[in-house]
Formats: sequence, structure tokens, C-alpha cells
Amino acid sequence: MTEPAGQHEKPFLYVVVCAAGVAADVGRLITSAQERNWEVGVIATPVAANGFFDVAAVEARTGRPVRSAWRTPGEPRPFPAPDAVVVAPATFNTLNKWAAGIADTLALATLCEAAGLGVPIAALPCVADALAAHPAHREGLARLRGMGVRFGDPYAGETEPGGGRPEFGWERALDLVRRD
Repeated sequence: MTEPAGQHEKPFLYVVVCAAGVAADVGRLITSAQERNWEVGVIATPVAANGFFDVAAVEARTGRPVRSAWRTPGEPRPFPAPDAVVVAPATFNTLNKWAAGIADTLALATLCEAAGLGVPIAALPCVADALAAHPAHREGLARLRGMGVRFGDPYAGETEPGGGRPEFGWERALDLVRRD
């Protein structure tokens, strides 16, 4: 069951999930947020919702549907208004479209709207080094910072010597939107 905006007791966090391999571990972010007294709703890019993480497990953990498509006119809002938004992992495509004001998915429209409403937003970029070097990406990050978006350290996901990968900083996103 969902409640209308403004009717929730705990602060409400939107988690926007993009299509990157580390998205499979988004449950870590959700669990950490819940341990910090957040209610959580997940909005996924259409590609992310199609196999990049376990949608059923996330729905069970949050008690809410994962959203990736707009609701129809007259359909009730499934989440209350957000008190904060985290986009993790934040991919090259999503970051660049968001910075350009392109809202062609529910995830992007949500990010554009949250920025316009002044909702605190944290992003954990997950972008390969070669893509991160693209001028449009650097300019987009500067524009998003100018809009007040708070960024965690970039994550390229490159394999380390020995075959492992560095840890993705899920909890850092919560530190960036912490309410004092």
C-alpha cells in the first residue's frame, strides 16, 4: 500500500538505478538506507529493470513496486514525494541526458524534477575511464554540480591486479544526503 505525498512518517528516499553491473548489489544501499531510518522506493531505467538487478528481491525488501514506467492518468502515485534522491549506479548515458534536461524515461524525468524542486540529490557515477574523458561528460558533471547534485567518487569498475574489482561506495550516497 502506498500513501499520498506528505503522509509518511519516515523520510522517503528515491533510489534511481541505472544499467551497470554493480546494480546487482543495490540491495546493499537499500538495507543501509533502511538501517538509517529511510523508507525507500526504487525507480530503474528500463534497461536496468530488465536484468541488471533482482527486481523481485528489491520489491520484497522495500515493500513497494520497482518503477520504470510512467503511471497512467488517474492512477495513484505509488511513492510519496521524496525527501532525497540517490542515483546509483549513475551511468554515462543517464548523467549526460540528465545534465541536458532530457526526460525520456521515468528515471530521468524524476531526476530532472527533483533537481527543479530542490530535493537533495546524490549521484555515484559508474563510468568507464574512456567515457569519463568525453568532453560532454565533463561538462555535464559541471552542470549537475551547479544544480546542487552531490557526487561520490567516480567508479570505473576496472579489474584490479588479481582479478578483483574495487568496492562500489553504496553507503557514501547516504552520507551525501544525510539530514543533520
